[in-house]
Amino acid sequence: MPEVDVRLVEVVKKFGEAVAVDHINLEVRDGEFFSLLGPSGCGKTTTLRMIGGFEQPTSGLIELNGEDVTWLPPFRRNVNTVFQNYALFPHLTIFENVAFGLRRKGVKGSEVKSRVSEMLDLVELPGFEARKPTQISGGQAQRVALARALINRPAVLLLDEPLGALDLKLRKQMQVELKRIQQEVGITFIYVTHDQEEAMTMSDRIAVMNKGRYEQLGDPEMLYERPTTRFVASFLGVSNLLPATVVGRDGTHGSVSLADGSTIRVPAALIDGATRVDLGIRPEKIRLHESDAVPPAGHNRLAGIVRDASYLGVSTQYQVEAGGGMLTVYEQNVERASRAELWARGDAVQLTWSPDHTFVVPPDDSVDQPGAGAP
Repeated sequence: MPEVDVRLVEVVKKFGEAVAVDHINLEVRDGEFFSLLGPSGCGKTTTLRMIGGFEQPTSGLIELNGEDVTWLPPFRRNVNTVFQNYALFPHLTIFENVAFGLRRKGVKGSEVKSRVSEMLDLVELPGFEARKPTQISGGQAQRVALARALINRPAVLLLDEPLGALDLKLRKQMQVELKRIQQEVGITFIYVTHDQEEAMTMSDRIAVMNKGRYEQLGDPEMLYERPTTRFVASFLGVSNLLPATVVGRDGTHGSVSLADGSTIRVPAALIDGATRVDLGIRPEKIRLHESDAVPPAGHNRLAGIVRDASYLGVSTQYQVEAGGGMLTVYEQNVERASRAELWARGDAVQLTWSPDHTFVVPPDDSVDQPGAGAP
């Protein structure tokens, strides 16, 4: 197992009577790209600020590289932070902005020049040394902030929504660049974002946070394919959720009954001990066929009626009434020669998908959910 760089044990943060972080336990491994993902107010930025020393926990323990740093100020911790506004010094050149941390540590002469050059090469900004922050773009400023944060070789780099101020196209480019840089330097990155696509693009593991705790922690594929709560299923992409009753188990698969009486097969391990669940299926996993077509062997199937179709270019989004509810279905337009061939409102269709693409979550969020335990 990789070493643990950051450990939080029963960490609580209150602002007055409001609980921002609620008894969170977390371990971030050495060299991983770890993201805290969730909506505004879920506690992700407060958690990051406590790791950095900018906020003090109300209770609990914070360790960096095995050392208790719970009450140490930021400058006594071997971490650096990149903020959304970059916080570059406007009166200094790019060279001096990047060199700032080295100069504070007393590094001088040729070592400063070589390490600044190394960092600017890493972020693909060689030749920018003499420019001022006002003479570069937002994306370039983000790279400079990253170089300045990395030059002192911190054990952990904290990133608080650093791409939030960039336009969509540049943000997507920088997602790829950040992952490349993290892999090259091998430093642990802890990244805060509310953008699920951003987190899934870059992260080795993600903690999906809600109301001061994380509801589920895992790699992007596991969180997407096997969400364990309604919140995670809905926050990471689009999920179709239908109430269901468990009716039986047979080997590797079990069966559930939907509101309209349809029987659907699911992986048996997902319904162990359950009597009621919400059955989930992602829109892109579903295939639409003519209502009288023979479905693929072993696949689940539902009869449905197309209620709406939205042409999105690369794909078409359908709203299909089936299984006692309304399901969203994505169909790649490569499967259709022209727009005239798309399914139309009122068409009777058959929906099919593999049982292994089905997941289940508890039927309502009022029950206790796992999530604050060890990863």
